[in-house]
Amino acid sequence: MPSEETQNKETIKEETRADRKPQTVSAVTIDPEHLAKIKLDKKKFHRKRRLKDWAMFTGYLTPSLVGVLVFFYLPLLLILKTSFQRSSTNTDFVGFDNYSRVLTNEAFVNAAKNSMTFSGIAVPLSVLLALLLAILLNTKLPAESVFRSILLNPMMVPVASVVLIWQVFFSYNGMANGWGLYKLFEDGRIDWLKSDHSQFVILVLFLWKNLGYNMVLFLAALNSIDEEILEAAKMDGANAIVRFFAIKMHFLAPTLFFVAIMSLINSFKIFREVYLLTGDHPYANLYMLQHFMNNAFTNLDYSKLSAGAIIMCVFMIVIVGALFFAESKFDADVEG
Repeated sequence: MPSEETQNKETIKEETRADRKPQTVSAVTIDPEHLAKIKLDKKKFHRKRRLKDWAMFTGYLTPSLVGVLVFFYLPLLLILKTSFQRSSTNTDFVGFDNYSRVLTNEAFVNAAKNSMTFSGIAVPLSVLLALLLAILLNTKLPAESVFRSILLNPMMVPVASVVLIWQVFFSYNGMANGWGLYKLFEDGRIDWLKSDHSQFVILVLFLWKNLGYNMVLFLAALNSIDEEILEAAKMDGANAIVRFFAIKMHFLAPTLFFVAIMSLINSFKIFREVYLLTGDHPYANLYMLQHFMNNAFTNLDYSKLSAGAIIMCVFMIVIVGALFFAESKFDADVEG
């Protein structure tokens, strides 16, 4: 028979096992009114949170929105209204007569042709040369920072100084003629800004001012490309040209389109330098759309000015829209 001590130990073990068994918890009944109150408090909290977020969002957005509406959309609507009137003082509706008058105006046609020619040459050159410079500087050249600073310096030069430099270089008695550059085009000295080569002079000015900024954008895009992808392609036998067009160009595409749009906008802003160099009525090759607008404003012909501004606005929207459409198609092909 088991001893009394053994029986006591077994009894203690059974009691310990009983203590370790999970205790069943009886279901707690919650008052429906209390539950409804909790749900209502949650709804009030979320509603108050959304109202606070909306107020903060509206507070930050309202000044910008009011500024855009007052200083952009409202003037645009007034210009659109004026373009269908006989004049700014005579509100008689004349339909598309002002647009017809502008489109058949010889000065406007010449200005539009010069602006499109200049943009058609300047924008591709600006994008291509900036990309080539970025690739060159991305190869870790000696004194890379010095070259980068030299290319960025034109961005810090005031417009008045730029105009003065170009006048010193390209006047009839300027340094360009002194160096004999006229021999590349004609036999005698050239008054560069009053000759058929005037648009070439402005093109050099445009590239000099904008290449540095575009180059920095391309350098940032090139440095953001993952080196492991390029190393993997190199190990698979892809040469430098294949790696550039098959890999780098896909990563550079967004920057490429952005630089193209910014260069297009800057090509229309070249009027400032041209105006300071040549005045209201420059040589025929330099007569831009902004000259037409400026002269129409000076002559107080606001109806013609408004119609020309709307035509120019539509033209810019079509071109920028086409660039964005091309970018979206390119991105879709890459993702597909």
